[in-house]
Amino acid sequence: MSSVLRDTPFSILDRSRTREGTDGPAAVRETVALAREAEALGYRRFWVSEHHSVPGVAGSAPTALAAADAAATGTIRVGTGGVMLPNHRPLVVAEQFGVLESLFPGRVDMGLGRSVGFTDAVRRALGHGKEAAGTFGSQVTELLGWFTGEQTAHPGVHARPAEGLRPAPFLLATGSGADLAAELGLPLVIGGIRGEDAMLRAVDRYRAAFRPSAWAAAPYVVLSGTVAVADTAREAYRMLLPEAWATAYSRTHGVFPPLLPPEEVEAVAMTSAERSRFDAALQGQLHGDPTQVASALSSLLLRSGADEFLLTTSTYDRRRLLDSYRHLALLLT
Repeated sequence: MSSVLRDTPFSILDRSRTREGTDGPAAVRETVALAREAEALGYRRFWVSEHHSVPGVAGSAPTALAAADAAATGTIRVGTGGVMLPNHRPLVVAEQFGVLESLFPGRVDMGLGRSVGFTDAVRRALGHGKEAAGTFGSQVTELLGWFTGEQTAHPGVHARPAEGLRPAPFLLATGSGADLAAELGLPLVIGGIRGEDAMLRAVDRYRAAFRPSAWAAAPYVVLSGTVAVADTAREAYRMLLPEAWATAYSRTHGVFPPLLPPEEVEAVAMTSAERSRFDAALQGQLHGDPTQVASALSSLLLRSGADEFLLTTSTYDRRRLLDSYRHLALLLT
C-alpha cells in the first residue's frame, strides 16, 4: 500500500448526528461507542463538535462529551473539533480543558473554531451575536494565556486547574483562519469547503507565515474531509447521500435535519434549489472501493503535504460508517 498512507496519521471527528427514528441521547451514546472502536482500529485522535439547537446534531457540549470519550478509552487522544470560542468566555473554556487535562494527562486536544449560532434566535440564546466572531483572534490569545499565566485581560485572575497545563491546541479554519494559525504558531485544521485549490493556497500561506511558538515549533497541517469506503463504489456513494441531503435541506429551509436512509433521499422530489445544493454538497467527497480511495487519498496527501488527515464522515447507517473506518484502517497498515 502507498507509503504516504502508512506514514500519515488518521483521526476521526464525530458530530453525534441524529438519525430518523432515533433521538439525541442515542446519538451521544453512539459517539462514545465509536470512540472505543476508533481506538481499537488504531486512529490517532477522536474529536467531537459543538452545535446548538440543531435537530440533526446532538453534540452540544463538546468538553463534556470529550470527557466521556476519554473515560471510555485508554490511549487514543480525545478532544474537540471544535469548541466554538465566540460562544464562550475564554476563562471558562480554559477551566474546562484544565479539568480534562488533569483527568486525562497527555491525551487532550483543544480544537478551536470561530463559528457562532446557526440562527439569530440561537445566537440570542447563547448571548453572542455574529460580531463575536470578529474578536476570535484576541479570544484565542486570551485562552492560551490562561494556561501559561500570561493573560493580561483580567489581572490577578487565574484559571484553575488550567494554569501550567498544556492541552494541545488546534485552530480550525476554512481560509483566513489559516493566517491566524500561522501568526499564533498553532497547528491548523482545514477542509476544502471552498474547494481544494483555495484550501491548498491557504495551507501554503500558513506554512510560509508560520511563527514558532510555545505551542508548536513548526507548521502542522491537518486536512479534514469526508471519506467513504465500501466494497463497491456504488455502496460508498450511497453512504454520502444522507449528509448531502441534510446539508441541502438546511441551506434551503434553515433547519439542519436528522439523517434519512439513502433510499429515502433517492426518492425525494427535489426542487431546483435543493438539487443544486445537494449536488454541491457531494462535490469534493472521497468515496469508492478500497483501491479507489487509497489512490485518491494518496494523491491528495502528496499534493498538500499534510501531516495528518481528520475524517469527518457522517451517514445514516452507523454500521456502514464503522465498516468504512475499518476498511480505511486496513489501508493504513
